[in-house]
Amino acid sequence: MKNLELWWVTGAQLLYGGDAVVQVDKHSKEMVAGLNAGGVIPIPIVYKGTANSSKEVETVMKEANNNPQCVGIITWMHTFSPAKMWIKGLQALQKPLLHFHTQYNAEIPWATMDMDFMNLNQSAHGDREFGHICAHLRKPRKVVSGYWKDPVAQQHIAVWARVAAAWADAQDMRILRFGDQMNNVAVTDGDKVEAEVRMGYHVDYYPVSNLMEYYKHVTDQEVDELVETYKQLYTIKIDECGETVYWEKVRNAARAEIAIRRVLKDEGAKGFTTNFDDLGQVDVNDPHFLGLDQIPGLASQRLMAEGYGFGAEGDWKSAALYRTVWYMTQGLDGGCSFLEDYTLHFDGARSAILQSHMLEICPLIAANKPRLEVHFLGIGIRKEQTARLVFDSKTGSGVTATVIDLGNRFRLIVGDVECIEPKPLPKLPVANALWIPQPNFEIGTEAWILAGGTHHSCMSYAITPEYWEDYAEIAGIEMLHIDKNTTIESFKKELRFNEVYYLLNRSVQM
Repeated sequence: MKNLELWWVTGAQLLYGGDAVVQVDKHSKEMVAGLNAGGVIPIPIVYKGTANSSKEVETVMKEANNNPQCVGIITWMHTFSPAKMWIKGLQALQKPLLHFHTQYNAEIPWATMDMDFMNLNQSAHGDREFGHICAHLRKPRKVVSGYWKDPVAQQHIAVWARVAAAWADAQDMRILRFGDQMNNVAVTDGDKVEAEVRMGYHVDYYPVSNLMEYYKHVTDQEVDELVETYKQLYTIKIDECGETVYWEKVRNAARAEIAIRRVLKDEGAKGFTTNFDDLGQVDVNDPHFLGLDQIPGLASQRLMAEGYGFGAEGDWKSAALYRTVWYMTQGLDGGCSFLEDYTLHFDGARSAILQSHMLEICPLIAANKPRLEVHFLGIGIRKEQTARLVFDSKTGSGVTATVIDLGNRFRLIVGDVECIEPKPLPKLPVANALWIPQPNFEIGTEAWILAGGTHHSCMSYAITPEYWEDYAEIAGIEMLHIDKNTTIESFKKELRFNEVYYLLNRSVQM
């Protein structure tokens, strides 16, 4: 993110004279320098000067659109900046917008304040004028209100900055589907054209046969080197398969990881999906047989930790969403992962959902050093021993999210969860997380199901729902948040109100 930029534009005018604008320019530079020095906002802010006319506003907005380093615009109205001069610029702007309602001075100097001071400190005046024109134009934006030196205000800007960067990353996001999706599954499908129009990412089918061409060209030396890395990072645990089969399967997993990473790099892709019904040639009696021994679980786990998006069973929406979660949380503690609702645990107030998948859970959420194990997996087109990382997830509060396609719109569903410690699973050797959906199991699950939420989601310990609010605002998609205050009565009303809103909005557009 250090290679990206946020542009700061100060709204002004020449009504108060050139000297006043010079002073405002000085204040703006000091404020931007202070924000950059604060260490809270992860992306450098670049001051682009005062905008004193419609032409100046339009020029800087168009420059932002055409600059790949700029991921968003921060505006501040030091004084009464006539809003009509912002119309053409705001209409042209295609980058995320944050309106910072702040002021250079923290306190009113009661005993000495004169009109000169007033002319230089009129944000209470100017920001409302700017807010009005944004509302009139229905311009999506985030509004942050607070003193510019306040860490709380800076943190709100930091959240938006991370989301804006992830949004920019999504605009050239390519997802490869190794094979297609599972037959007849609805939630992993959707309108890929509209997803690219609305959210930026492009989804392509990629033949597993092409992947296998990469697979067979991976050298034994490359495999040996990666296996040594596994030995350093993970606890080696050889169980019922025996040592010979164990290392054979681990080496196959390493070969698959190298091959997939190579494909993603060569294709310029940021994410991928797999499908355990498509693993390469099926006939093992064929002397030219070449295929994966099972779904590439270990490879998926490790590639997620590197930041590649992943979705199981062809779920391209989850693959793209995971990439966005990972991108937003770079440098933050906690970790994130693709997860699936696996099985339910009824225990009164501690009723919970076990989250897992066949194999593919990201080790960034592991509570302790993962174990590298090899076990039989009897699902899909090929039933074989295969390698995976096994661990329990961390405990603590998290936020999980999924995107669904409702035909006339995309809906982002966000749920607060509390991850608790599971009991041992000696006969289920997979990574897992056990969480209680908020406000409790019954309401959390009922609301998720009523909203149409998928069995796949992307969870993070590092972010708050504010991140997803900003993302939905930038993307122009619906968002529903299930939290400690959710009731089924109010949630059903929100669903009905949203349905009417989007039907009316679609009618207006048509």
